[in-house]
Amino acid sequence: MKKKGLAFFLAAGVAVTAFGGTSSAFADSKNVLSTKKYNEAVQSPEFISGDLTEATGKKAESVVFDYLNAAKGEYKLGEKRAEESFKVKQVKRDSVTDSTVLRLQQVYEGTPVWGSTQLAHISKDGSLKVLSGTVLPDLDKKEKLKNKDTIEGKKAIEIAQQDLGLTPNYEVEPTAELYVYQNDENPTYAYVVKLNFLDPKPGNYYYFIEADSGKILNKYNTIDHVTGENQAPIEQKAVKQEGKAVVKPVTGTNKVGTGKGVLGDTKSINTTLSGSSYYLQDNTRGATIFTYDAKNRSTLPGTLWADADNTLNAKYDAAAVDAHYYAGVTYDYYKNTFNRNSINDAGAPLKSTVHYGNKYNNAFWNGSQMVYGDGDGVTFTSLSGGVDVIGHELTHAVTEYSSNLIYQNESGALNEAISDIFGTLVEYFDNRNPDWEVGEDIYTPGKTGDALRSLSDPTKYGDPDHYSKRYTGSGDNGGVHTNSGIINKAAYLLANGGTHYDVTVNGIGKDKVGAVYYRANTQYFTESTTFSQARAGLVQAAADLYGANSAEVTAVKQSYDAVGVQ
Repeated sequence: MKKKGLAFFLAAGVAVTAFGGTSSAFADSKNVLSTKKYNEAVQSPEFISGDLTEATGKKAESVVFDYLNAAKGEYKLGEKRAEESFKVKQVKRDSVTDSTVLRLQQVYEGTPVWGSTQLAHISKDGSLKVLSGTVLPDLDKKEKLKNKDTIEGKKAIEIAQQDLGLTPNYEVEPTAELYVYQNDENPTYAYVVKLNFLDPKPGNYYYFIEADSGKILNKYNTIDHVTGENQAPIEQKAVKQEGKAVVKPVTGTNKVGTGKGVLGDTKSINTTLSGSSYYLQDNTRGATIFTYDAKNRSTLPGTLWADADNTLNAKYDAAAVDAHYYAGVTYDYYKNTFNRNSINDAGAPLKSTVHYGNKYNNAFWNGSQMVYGDGDGVTFTSLSGGVDVIGHELTHAVTEYSSNLIYQNESGALNEAISDIFGTLVEYFDNRNPDWEVGEDIYTPGKTGDALRSLSDPTKYGDPDHYSKRYTGSGDNGGVHTNSGIINKAAYLLANGGTHYDVTVNGIGKDKVGAVYYRANTQYFTESTTFSQARAGLVQAAADLYGANSAEVTAVKQSYDAVGVQ
């Protein structure tokens, strides 16, 4: 298979060497492990932790740039100073380690490098403890980067649209941004063209158009479907609109209604009384929750769901009841467990649309809201009926606002696995017959005992449970819904323990698994994180939470040994 950009380049043939192990000095103080993982594929470190600099008392940004300037040879940054090769995108405080975390973006001659982001952790004494994320090396030596003559962004959009072969109704206007892009082993300037639409079938395509030639280097769809299957064009029903459609939030009084969900269970739901109607608008949490009706069409968000008596017991109501209720459950899980205020940790509203399309067999996060099909009654029932499905999809949004893992190859499979893991943890939080299967409540309604995926046994549904068995083709964005099975199995073993491929794992329980994976996703994973880098980040996350010499750190290592990821 042809290598596809930095995300694939980092994932293909990665040979990693770990140095040091645990540094007792840091285990006694801040529990920072002394680790160095080196990515042979790009000849650059991908995760370094330990006493990387002396305590200086300097500002965090100066500490990081001083370190990178001193390590220019190892990172192969050429003659330019680090201040010219990286830009600070974000500064945050980490209360767990009482440190400052900088998110960096590698740039070359002012142009951002696709997928090359780094996270630097600086302790309060002004010393650098962790630098996570691969840097693309030797850019000053690459011939393709010596010529910045490019086609116009408008032309790149036209090339992408022609290749798409559809006439979509765009949700947002197509954009083209110039990046340095890793094409095979030859970085080049490329436009990243984004095409976001719903008709004739949902798509949020990324095209990588070589800037000097107009050649298409890579393309993939970043719509995060729960099934990973290619969907046919959306069928739509013609519906008569009765009265004036309400789309915007309403002002009114908070009420509590009841409704029956997809599986027939009764739930209490938070609504808003405005005028004579009760709307599925929940104002009781740190983020407002809205549920809309697409009326079997594909226009988003649709109409804000309204009811006359605050009792939603009709069959047509069921999908809305579950979408509304389970969005609240997911919000509560993240808030109660991690004190996270919604998907962006800043109170972003949670929007869901049900009855999307006609018998649409999927659910997805489109970058701004959740969308649920009704299913065809054979392969799926209404997809909002699965609390793990809703937890899965909303976790894609959490990831988007955190590590922003690229939705292709290993980083994409890690993205999917994180959603499967937290979808499962949300299901346990809700505590309605929880298990380690994904989508079992809404998949094949006429058949019992099956699901979309399994964390306990990924091979049950054809997914790998060991790195040696990973999918290496180009389908499904490089196997994002397939190779996620490797990470899923590691997480299951970490929670429950067991012996897998002759490696014994001592389980630490599902709550600690959530804590470790959440911390790694928000503090150590970067856009192009490979499975190997993920292991390092998870080990350090466990050390932060439970101590460098803890049983939890040992268990994380065991779980990744068991699935063949070093």
